[in-house]
Amino acid sequence: MKTFYQFLMTERNSGSNDPIAQFANNAFYDQSFPKQSIYYDDISEYLEENASYLPSMTIFDEAWQTFKDHNN
Repeated sequence: MKTFYQFLMTERNSGSNDPIAQFANNAFYDQSFPKQSIYYDDISEYLEENASYLPSMTIFDEAWQTFKDHNN
């Protein structure tokens, strides 16, 4: 099973205005991102406390749903 971070990296696109692509681009440069986690609560808590680059947790929720859809 892929980690959420591995999934998110497939969404990177430096030329895109898509919020999930921008989230992925920023997470790539976040050295503290919980790269090994597959748990929603762990990643959500990290982002709420540390990810000033994420303008809305809704973006994370949408990305998480896509991640779950691809891993079922």
